[in-house]
Amino acid sequence: MDLTQPGSRIDDYTVEEVIARTQTSSILRAREVHNGGIFTIKLPHLEVEGDLHFYQRFLREKSICESLNHPAVVKAFPKREPSRNYIVLEFTEGKTLRQVLHEHGKLPVERAVRIAVGICEALEYIHSQGVVHRDVKPENILVDAEDRIKLIDFGIASQAGARRVTFGKFSQVMGTPDYIAPEQVRGKRGDARTDVYSAGVILYEMITGETPFSGTNPFVVMNSRLINDPTPPREIDPNISLELEEALLTALERQPKDRYTSARDFANDLLHPERVRFAERPSKTERRKVPLTRMMPFYGMLALIPIVVLGLMLLIARHG
Repeated sequence: MDLTQPGSRIDDYTVEEVIARTQTSSILRAREVHNGGIFTIKLPHLEVEGDLHFYQRFLREKSICESLNHPAVVKAFPKREPSRNYIVLEFTEGKTLRQVLHEHGKLPVERAVRIAVGICEALEYIHSQGVVHRDVKPENILVDAEDRIKLIDFGIASQAGARRVTFGKFSQVMGTPDYIAPEQVRGKRGDARTDVYSAGVILYEMITGETPFSGTNPFVVMNSRLINDPTPPREIDPNISLELEEALLTALERQPKDRYTSARDFANDLLHPERVRFAERPSKTERRKVPLTRMMPFYGMLALIPIVVLGLMLLIARHG
């Protein structure tokens, strides 16, 4: 039975519509039968629910969501003995930040900073609870009519003291290539500064209309942030203030130790630009992109991946 069809019943909830679908789950708008309240239900697809790695990941997400309670973080409601795995979340009016950017392109600086401060407030709270989101991106931020935000989707979040869970799909472990921090590219778990980096990427995109790094494929994008510096925002839009540019470049430092130590520190500099401290940075000439010859070994390794996979498949077939 397809529980995503309007009118379907999931325990005490009647499905009204499908809001979105991901690779692993359907996001549903549903009405509680007894009190008529509207909720969002995250329902895993049946074909992935039996996968052990996904099951562990889903339980981690459910536990994290139910432990958090902040106006800028989506609220989850625990359910006793559900008929199957799902998460009940508050229903939030608004659009994703990705939809907002698609509609408006880059945003006015004042609005972009307001949204960024809201993101930082949400991050500061979850970090205080020992949670690192690890996939902060416009798709995972809801924005209402007053520019209040809700941080959503804790599918690859990590929690202090919890056992590390390894997943099969590259993107599920690391987040989205345009927004992940350099340490995630290197395979590290990350900490609060990892989310600060992602928040910096989002603010950069809101005020310039583009992300700091681009490329022909996700591997090029990720490698670029390991060896290149982002273009200073004022080179894209000279109307951006020196203080805002400096705050952004600090959030986007390659080494975590050089970034803001907390989302609160980032927000404070955005709210009080007169307090921003300027660091010495390379000139435009010194910041030239890394020559192709230095990147050839990396691309060579990428080219070897299909060959290695094919070799392993042949080996398994031969000994199967």
